[in-house]
Amino acid sequence: MDDLTGARWRKSSRSSTNGGACVEVADNLPGVVGVRDSKDPAGPALTFAPTAWRAFVTHLVGRR
Repeated sequence: MDDLTGARWRKSSRSSTNGGACVEVADNLPGVVGVRDSKDPAGPALTFAPTAWRAFVTHLVGRR
């Protein structure tokens, strides 16, 4: 399990202002990117290697 202490979480720029299904990302930690549900910040978080996260985001952006 990766240590997410000190993570600075930010909401997706695609999130709406009325709540809903949002994710938060923390990409300020060395060697890991954290992703969590914004409605449950104390809940579990997924972690990815930075290269895997970049590949995922690049794939999503290409699908727009």
